[in-house]
Amino acid sequence: MNDILPIVLSILVALVVIGGLIPVLVKTRRNITRYPETRDANDPEVRSGGGTAVEDSTGTIERGGPAGVELDDLDTTAVPDDAAGLETIPVETPLPVAGRLSRLRERLVRSNNIMGKGLLALLSSDRIDEGVWDEVEETLLLADLGTEPTMQLVDALRERVKVLGTRTPEHVKAMLREELIKLVDPTMDRSLNVERHADKPAVMMVVGVNGVGKTTTVGKLARVLVAEDKDVLLGAADTFRAAAAEQLATWGARVGVPTVKSDIDGADPASVAYEAVKAGIEQEVDVVMIDTAGRLQNKVGLMDELGKVKRVVEKLAEVDEVLLVLDATTGQNGLNQARVFSEVVNITGIVLTKLDGTAKGGIVVAIQKSLGVPVKLVGLGEGADDLAPFDTESFVDALLN
Repeated sequence: MNDILPIVLSILVALVVIGGLIPVLVKTRRNITRYPETRDANDPEVRSGGGTAVEDSTGTIERGGPAGVELDDLDTTAVPDDAAGLETIPVETPLPVAGRLSRLRERLVRSNNIMGKGLLALLSSDRIDEGVWDEVEETLLLADLGTEPTMQLVDALRERVKVLGTRTPEHVKAMLREELIKLVDPTMDRSLNVERHADKPAVMMVVGVNGVGKTTTVGKLARVLVAEDKDVLLGAADTFRAAAAEQLATWGARVGVPTVKSDIDGADPASVAYEAVKAGIEQEVDVVMIDTAGRLQNKVGLMDELGKVKRVVEKLAEVDEVLLVLDATTGQNGLNQARVFSEVVNITGIVLTKLDGTAKGGIVVAIQKSLGVPVKLVGLGEGADDLAPFDTESFVDALLN
């Protein structure tokens, strides 16, 4: 009996260890479909970045793949039924765009109206002399409006004050509103180019420096598009930042959007972007959104690679939208970033994050004047639905209320 006891104990220990490993092994297999290495022998720019994967938010294996990949070639190892629910992320219902806009306007009124109140107080003075105009100019410059737009607004206000004569607070507010709306420019086209083409999806690239919230913006924008009944696919071409692909996939899973990503750290971003668009064409989605690495604007090599990503994607489909994400709190430094990016890729719109808190409202005008590119989206917080289309009149009204 004494000889048998150690054997029995050893068997029990082995069973416990094996039982603990099974969930780990299942977890690593769940929700992943790997594609074979892809390479275009005639195109050195399109090279493999390692196997890519489509991560499906439903907790099942996604069996579709890019054009040219046979089903038999895919690694579709069966997942036990009892493991299908592991770490499943519930699919959320994003807020309607209209409700989101209303909420953002309220937050903007509370957090970003220092400039408007300062101007109203100055221009409602009994006597407006050169000292007052100097203060008006200083207020505008401190609000990151920029030198040229500041002088343009001050000149317009001087002329109108002369004509107006008596100035009640109501008259001053109406005058300021009209001039600020002109400056922000309601004629700019702020719509997103996300309409599907006859045989291909619309393709959007999201670019910007480290730390401005690009991946989060892509996730939030996916929610906006899903709320508009768009079929979306995400491409995780930020292969340099640790866990960026997983972060993007999590955002996608929350709204039922699949993500194409590489399973190799430091994989070629152009290859991942290429595979994402390829999968989007095959699966007939409406929009493919590509998240890129955070490029430092003074790193020439990285900026060149961003241009390469765009060129490679355009071998499959036109890039309809290139959104530059800027942190509104960086002020004039954001302008320098914007100029550099505009030289590498054709920026079609700006996303201003963190427009609440310490941000200055004037940065909207400064960026638009500098680049001739409209601010299309604004973010006013960390919440999943704190991103909305930019509206000129609502923005100005928020500054003045």
